[in-house]
Amino acid sequence: MVSRALILLYALVSYALFTISFLYSLGFVGNYVVPKSIDKSIDAGPPSNLAAAIIVNLLLMSLFAIQHSIMARPAFKRWSAKFLPASCQRSTYVLLSSLILLLLFWQWRPIPTPIWQTSGRAAWLLIAVHWLGWLIAFASTHMIDHFDLFGLRQALVAWRGTEMPSQSFRTPLLYKIVRHPLMLGFLLAFWATPEMTAGHLLFALANTAYILVALQFEERDLIAEFGATYQDYRRHVPMLVPRLFVRRQTEGAPR
Repeated sequence: MVSRALILLYALVSYALFTISFLYSLGFVGNYVVPKSIDKSIDAGPPSNLAAAIIVNLLLMSLFAIQHSIMARPAFKRWSAKFLPASCQRSTYVLLSSLILLLLFWQWRPIPTPIWQTSGRAAWLLIAVHWLGWLIAFASTHMIDHFDLFGLRQALVAWRGTEMPSQSFRTPLLYKIVRHPLMLGFLLAFWATPEMTAGHLLFALANTAYILVALQFEERDLIAEFGATYQDYRRHVPMLVPRLFVRRQTEGAPR
């Protein structure tokens, strides 16, 4: 039997790795501070083998997508419950996601061929949208339950020896405007750049495709969990693109 102290320590380590990977991703996507980013590496210059760079980058993103999608499914959670305490499941998901992200940052092959370049007000506008995307992504995790999303709440409940409370359906703040503000934030952060390179474009396209596909599975799981309540929410609130005129919505939010 896994001790409650070990479960809490495991959750804290997982959350620490998530924090590192998230902070590095800011520099990676935006080409800030970090030694290796989406367009820059220690050995600057175009890749010696363009095809190999594309294949490696796609494999790295596919590894993240596969892990992220499979482990999020209810069927996998039921299977993993046979040998992994429920209080550790989310932390394990966060830990593996963070490790794969760090692997991606480490092994990424920059392809610095320019696609577009802007300057002046247009560049500043794109930079502002880029950081707005990261802000939306981070803020949306706190609008639902940041610590539940990253496994700390489950570990604290196990530490106290109490039962996890049941999840209710809510639509706080940005969830009244779009159903998936977290993914909207990522899309803005990935696409809004004053200097789009071939490598950055590959990253943005692959992740956009993954997000659009993954959301279909997530929506299916939410319908299975919340039934008609979520169906009504879908009818009133768009998935990713906010409506100019917002109609009255139902009270309730996806978890």
